Amino acid sequence: MTGSRWGAGFTSAARFIAEIEAAVTGTGKLRPGYVLVGDENFLLDRCRSAVLKAFVQDDLRDFCLSDLDLTSTSIFDALDRAQTPSLMAPFQVFFIRNVRQLYSRGAKKEEFAALDRYFQSPNPQALLIFIADFINIPADTRRLDLDDKNRFERLTETLGEHCGIVELARVNEEDAMRWALATAQDANLRMEPDAARELVDALGADMMLVSSELEKLLLYTAGRGRVTLGDVETMVLSAKQRTLYELTDAISARDRARSLALLHGLLNSSGTGEDGAIGHLYLLARTFRQMLVILEKNVRDSRAIWQALWQGFRMPPFAANDLIRQARRYKSRRELTRALRLVARADLELRSSPPDKRLVLERLVYELASEPKPSTPVSDSAQLAFES
Repeated sequence: MTGSRWGAGFTSAARFIAEIEAAVTGTGKLRPGYVLVGDENFLLDRCRSAVLKAFVQDDLRDFCLSDLDLTSTSIFDALDRAQTPSLMAPFQVFFIRNVRQLYSRGAKKEEFAALDRYFQSPNPQALLIFIADFINIPADTRRLDLDDKNRFERLTETLGEHCGIVELARVNEEDAMRWALATAQDANLRMEPDAARELVDALGADMMLVSSELEKLLLYTAGRGRVTLGDVETMVLSAKQRTLYELTDAISARDRARSLALLHGLLNSSGTGEDGAIGHLYLLARTFRQMLVILEKNVRDSRAIWQALWQGFRMPPFAANDLIRQARRYKSRRELTRALRLVARADLELRSSPPDKRLVLERLVYELASEPKPSTPVSDSAQLAFES
């Protein structure tokens, strides 16, 4: 995947992988260290996989592979381990994470002096890979944030003096589409361009998600020889979630007619109909809880949202800006807690086996999209079910 048709992140990763492969075959020279710069986890994972394939044998893994974290291991200890030959393995690989610790408060003169001493006479049987994922490199590097630019310059002035710098820029949507189409072709499948576009758009060009979902799609369509737009809509969870966020958008805009129409579309396309009502309520409750956190922490942009929402409680990347916009339509915490109380009440109704589950959902959406009344009482236990 080299060449001008690929973006900067793909090209830089491909160069690094080629350098690793050339060192293994003896046609190139390996540097004693590399710095993988950027938070594009998909490309980080590809680079790591290439290193493991080249230098780490499964039966020697415990002796030749070390994953170190500078929050718990000092750089002095890491360099001492790298300088010490292994009695069991002919070559050692050290992945060193949380490199930002070297650039936190303080001059760190002793740490950088130790790095200088090591690289003046590095262990030829060791490879150091520094992971600098605290720097975000956008797909268009001209839009690099000023703080990230300063961090990158500091990195190149220090570690860059001794190590190869591998810039892993974020993958843009066009490159993600091309990658999906090429990957399907490598699997002897034809992927429709509209299917590739929907896949990437639904997942916000998050390449880890795109890669994972594409793998499922290729397995699902292996017998038919092609991947269609319908396959993406059927198999990709976030493609279904998109309708949910469209629903909450209509609700937050107080558009009752559009809200009810989107609810009917969600029920008709989910494949589970009324039987999936509890699942729809869970996703609605989760989304309103996310909006509550966004409002309380005054989140205004998608970068800040990943700090405000903890791991396991985040939305798909494509929904971040939309959800911030929706949350800011609510004037106070009280309006969002009211929405949670309404969802909790509907949950109690559904669990009581009502004769018409669709009617319960329709009434809920109608009330959510309406201006709040003075009071909507509900039991404390019901509220806690969705706020805890």
